[in-house]
Amino acid sequence: MPIHVDLSPQEITVPVVVRNASPARLYEDAVTRERAGIVSSGAIAIRSGAKTGRSPKDKHVVRHPDSEPDVWWGPVNHPIDEHTFLLNRQRAIDYLNTRDQIYVFDGFAGWDPASRLKVRVICSRAYHALFMQNMLIRPTLDELERFGSPDYVIYNAGQFPANPLTAQMTSRTSIDLSLERREQVILGTEYAGEMKKGVFTLMHWLLPARGILSMHCAANEGSKGDVSLFFGLSGTGKTTLSADPTRRLLGDDEHGWGEAGVFNIEGGCYAKCIHLSADREPEIFRAIRFGTVLENVVYDQATREVDFESSAITENTRAAYPIDHIDNARPPCTAGHPRHVIFLTCDASGVLPPVSRLSREQAMYQFLSGYTARVAGTEVGIFEPQLAFSACFSAAFLVRHPVVYARLLAEKLQRHGTQAWLVNTGWTGGGYGVGKRIDLAATRQIIDAIHAGALDAAAVETDPIFGLHAVSQVPGVPAELLIPRRAWADVGAWETAARMLAAKLRENFVVYAEAAGPDVVQAGPPG
Repeated sequence: MPIHVDLSPQEITVPVVVRNASPARLYEDAVTRERAGIVSSGAIAIRSGAKTGRSPKDKHVVRHPDSEPDVWWGPVNHPIDEHTFLLNRQRAIDYLNTRDQIYVFDGFAGWDPASRLKVRVICSRAYHALFMQNMLIRPTLDELERFGSPDYVIYNAGQFPANPLTAQMTSRTSIDLSLERREQVILGTEYAGEMKKGVFTLMHWLLPARGILSMHCAANEGSKGDVSLFFGLSGTGKTTLSADPTRRLLGDDEHGWGEAGVFNIEGGCYAKCIHLSADREPEIFRAIRFGTVLENVVYDQATREVDFESSAITENTRAAYPIDHIDNARPPCTAGHPRHVIFLTCDASGVLPPVSRLSREQAMYQFLSGYTARVAGTEVGIFEPQLAFSACFSAAFLVRHPVVYARLLAEKLQRHGTQAWLVNTGWTGGGYGVGKRIDLAATRQIIDAIHAGALDAAAVETDPIFGLHAVSQVPGVPAELLIPRRAWADVGAWETAARMLAAKLRENFVVYAEAAGPDVVQAGPPG
């Protein structure tokens, strides 16, 4: 029986409130009220409306005297005043109160009980409720009865637009966060990922204040308790490479690293599924079953078979599923301190080595740089790879200055003797449009070799342009692939492209140089 919830503190007066409903109930409503479809695997397929990716230019943070000095203001955190936030909040509440039925999901962010956040999601779409039921940690019946007041509230009125005439609005879409009120307001976008990332943004604010490193990374654990972290933006391979049948999955996207070790922030996974196949990514393919939300995929109306090759709606097709849909995931999703930190970069220029062993200073340089390519569909307006620098591989969600997170990482690498690696999952033999994407099987062999300890003392060649220690021998991987200039038909063209990227790395790092210190600066490409 549903447990009654008092929404008067949130000013919600809708007569029918569906709280923490079963997936079956949410399926029913999504099909009958939102034109969702059930596909042959048992997953539910649905459209997110006009927006099929995040809208970072429409993300705002309230400028408040209590938090203003510690927020990293600029192109990531666009300020709005509290009055504007309250106007948008009221607009969202008024819209939700016009609905005949709304959905509430109360759940947790953070598997570490000492760091756990109680999150309340209020939305008008069953699809959004099911999505967040998958992405947050589901409470037991007893925990739900004792849930009490939430620590964080999301008002998702994404079907209703922001008023573009409101001061400080950039469009009819607005995603607004108040750190003091611990509330998020969503207007003008139905893309479910905005809710997930709103929770992560708040955790990026709260955890570092307690000495816990909040991280945009996947994590898994070997049979001997050895933990690996996989940093990287969407499309670099975090979800795919962390879903290893020989290792226990902790999570695919968001983690904290505290005194006791690593813990997942989320209760599920959000995997890109363009070109997904049972052969290439069997763990993720099998996870797409009853309870999974498929966003913006194309499927046959008669057979209900999903066409994972199709990008007719978007390249950013997604699957959101509970973590226990992965066969080797065993909640609670906590583990010890990492043995390996793996930075994944999708190098669209095709000049970086497939795997480099990093010194601590090089690790700091790569972490602050966060070099990669944004791949098609992850954000609105991205149709082919674009060079990007995302500080801490998480710039879009950072609230504090990147150096705050970098210092935490440096301290933890030093204290726990963790080895860092740079793994390129991008192009080889040439840049995008000329070369080809590094084969997933080769990347898996590299990761397997890291976990086996085979690369700890493997032979390396120092890259003349980047100063990276490129591993030159990996079991099962062709030697010519491991040293990029040998994979290019024209070595001169490789050097030209490499020097261009090195110059961009140095230019990007200027803003961090003073805080990072000379040893870290010198760990970058030689000038």
